[in-house]
Amino acid sequence: MRRIAIGAAALLAVSAVTVPTANAAGAPDLAKLVTVKDIRKHLQALQKISDYNGGNRQSGRPGYDISVKYVVSQLKKAGYDPKVQSFPFWVFDQLGPGAFEQVEPNKVSYKAGTEYGTYEYSGSGDVTAKVTPVDLDGDQGPGGNSGCEMSDFANFPKGNIALIRRGTCVFGDKAKNAAAAGASGVIIYQRTGADVPNDPPAVFGLSEPAPFPVLGTTYKIGNELAASAKAGTLKVRLKSDTRNVSRPTYNVLADTKWGRSDNVVVVGAHLDSVHDGAGINDNGSGSAAILAIAKQAHKLGKKGLKNKVRFAWWGAEEAGLLGSTHYVNTLPAAEKSKIALNLNFDMLGSTNFVRFVYDGDNSLGNPTVPPAGSGAIEKTFVDYFAKRGLKTEPTAFDGRSDYGPFIESGIPAGGLFSGAEGIKTPEQAKIYGGTAGQPYDPCYHAACDGMKNVSWTALDQLSDGAAHATQRFARSTLPVNGEARRARAPRAQTHAPIWKGGKVVR
Repeated sequence: MRRIAIGAAALLAVSAVTVPTANAAGAPDLAKLVTVKDIRKHLQALQKISDYNGGNRQSGRPGYDISVKYVVSQLKKAGYDPKVQSFPFWVFDQLGPGAFEQVEPNKVSYKAGTEYGTYEYSGSGDVTAKVTPVDLDGDQGPGGNSGCEMSDFANFPKGNIALIRRGTCVFGDKAKNAAAAGASGVIIYQRTGADVPNDPPAVFGLSEPAPFPVLGTTYKIGNELAASAKAGTLKVRLKSDTRNVSRPTYNVLADTKWGRSDNVVVVGAHLDSVHDGAGINDNGSGSAAILAIAKQAHKLGKKGLKNKVRFAWWGAEEAGLLGSTHYVNTLPAAEKSKIALNLNFDMLGSTNFVRFVYDGDNSLGNPTVPPAGSGAIEKTFVDYFAKRGLKTEPTAFDGRSDYGPFIESGIPAGGLFSGAEGIKTPEQAKIYGGTAGQPYDPCYHAACDGMKNVSWTALDQLSDGAAHATQRFARSTLPVNGEARRARAPRAQTHAPIWKGGKVVR
């Protein structure tokens, strides 16, 4: 995998070509105001916060709380009045490796880390029981839905352990359905070995504590267990040693001073990391990019900010989109109706990157059809990069990131993504460079997701796209929700306002 380093000389070169210039409308170009140098400073701050606070910035832990304070401080210096929104959260600790053993028809002990792992928010327990397969004969491609519906658990024997395959819905839904069916534990395995060539255990997070052990395993082991489970001869032991404690965590929200408050553009990124690392690409990259954009957005003035822009840093995304879900679900209907669209930026600097754009026009034929207007957002990004001779490709609009609660509420959404654990194809390597057959981000959800795990080329290009779309929709959302600019009465004041120290002085 090719990593692109950037030193002082390179940063000066980047700065030299991003001097603000006026666009065709006479306003400054936000994409040129926002520089990689500025974004890098924010990433260095997040890295240092992680280094001094347990090696992570996970929601509910000191590293995240201090990351929130950093964002708030930076916003206040830029003249914003940020709001910190608290919401309840479960903090998970794994106290021991637990155990995963096949008891019948064979005696097998699996290895922690390489062959199985414990899900975040797994309950603590030690269970030995027969295993029942859950809808393993249905559609089990990348979009397979094993365990996603209660009907999958029809006639499930109470007290048995559920064997479920990864795919489509969030893992918390699979665990909730299993609990409702009377299961005593859950095993979740990878979709296919082709999806993830190294076939690591499918270990992720639930959205809230489960009442029983939830372990993840590889496709190879899961597929072998499925044969015995279908024959009715499989019995396993699951042990998890965990603790779940309730604590508050936070979203940060900041509105531009200017713009229509009845046609708000929400620009968001999740601020939290996983427990294992600093999360500099996932998602320090998106958080730092929108912070840099927010700090420059006031230079657009009233003429450039016809619509209010609400910048949002979401908490607890890694635990199941909890922060953005809390925000959308607790927003009064009258306020929700004022949101024109959501732009989401989750991972913009993957070292083996592709310029992915969320599939707003559903050209990929995803099961969930995005709200009307999402295709216009996708086209805005695609056109921007095309004019710069940069190719893009659509990525599934499958609700994996914080745009999910918005599209569920019928709010148009879109965004950019540089790739996570997916594997780069030979065709993609020819277009974007990098290494075919390797993950887009080899440090995805790992301890190595630090400052060295950033492609400055990807971050430079995608942050420019993010800034461009923010400026475009701050001016008008007409192609997205039909809202044209409102005519204003003539004013004696003909000069754009000037900011100083966070206040309008002219």
